[in-house]
Amino acid sequence: MKTFIIIAAINAALAVALGAFGAHGLEGKIADKYLETWQTGVQYQMFHAGGLLAIGLLWNHLSSHQLLSWSGWVMLAGIILFSGSLYILSVSGISKLGMITPLGGVAFIASWVLMIVAVYKYS
Repeated sequence: MKTFIIIAAINAALAVALGAFGAHGLEGKIADKYLETWQTGVQYQMFHAGGLLAIGLLWNHLSSHQLLSWSGWVMLAGIILFSGSLYILSVSGISKLGMITPLGGVAFIASWVLMIVAVYKYS
């Protein structure tokens, strides 16, 4: 489905831009531990942009798209919750935002499991 390929490309481009911003725009402005946190958000966003790309490419090869669709939307939610919370935490220093991050991690795991089930059952 081209929707997931487009979402994947947008997230990959954002990950590159946010990575560059972190390396050049935030260096010296936030503590090193927050720069590392920012970088973790960038890495996971890029990894899961690849996952979204895989979903888009698998779309035409599976006879059922519902599980694959769920996988994509849950993966996007994971990017927003996981990486988004790390970005905001990094620039704000509000440690309570760290409570949101594991929800994104659970969404990532769920999205990969949904993809596994979709491929196993319908390919």
